Amino acid sequence: MCAMNTTSGPRFWALVPCAGSGARAGSPLPKQYQELAGQSMVRHTLSALSAVAVLHQILVVLAPDDRLLQPGAGDIWRVAHCGGATRALSVANGLAHLRQLGAAQDDWVLVHDAARCLVTPEQVARLVQACAQDEVGGLLALPLADTLKQAQGERVQATLSRSDKWLAQTPQMFRLELLERALRAAGEQVTDESSAVEALGLSPRLVPGSAQNFKVTYPEDFALARAVLEARMQG
Repeated sequence: MCAMNTTSGPRFWALVPCAGSGARAGSPLPKQYQELAGQSMVRHTLSALSAVAVLHQILVVLAPDDRLLQPGAGDIWRVAHCGGATRALSVANGLAHLRQLGAAQDDWVLVHDAARCLVTPEQVARLVQACAQDEVGGLLALPLADTLKQAQGERVQATLSRSDKWLAQTPQMFRLELLERALRAAGEQVTDESSAVEALGLSPRLVPGSAQNFKVTYPEDFALARAVLEARMQG
């Protein structure tokens, strides 16, 4: 469960952009609200984050007209209807809302995809432990295991070395002020927070994640995510 940080040091906030339509999932319902193992995908995500004791607050950024997700009496997260047309805008608007909630510029913000519903509290805690004293911040990521091909149209143009390649995951954890500055400089089309920070000439820390922490995107992903969740419940 989330616990208030009573120390005088920086606090840790989680920000979950959840304003997308999920068009690639092939369903009229936004993918974050599709049911998996008894509850919506986003609620699995929030359950995992809510079990991370170091988090001071969890904020879910929804589209302005989204009324599909509301915290109940036992929930320890809150929502803000300030989502934008792109992920970057939703995150930027969410950061502004965190400021309204009392977040300080040197507080840490962990941005996590609503569709990465298989993340575990242990993985999030490992990221916090690895990056809390880092001068930049970092992200969960997975060393690339597959052979990597560069394409030209539908043909292979080259085989690339995978020795230094990682798959970016979330959460991605940076100081509030740095993240605000990076997103302003990068613009609305940046696809993850690390990319924005990298564009400032900084090098975020890579923290090993898990193959199960994948982003549920396509129809076939749902069956795999459901199987993992059901196995965890049975185990």
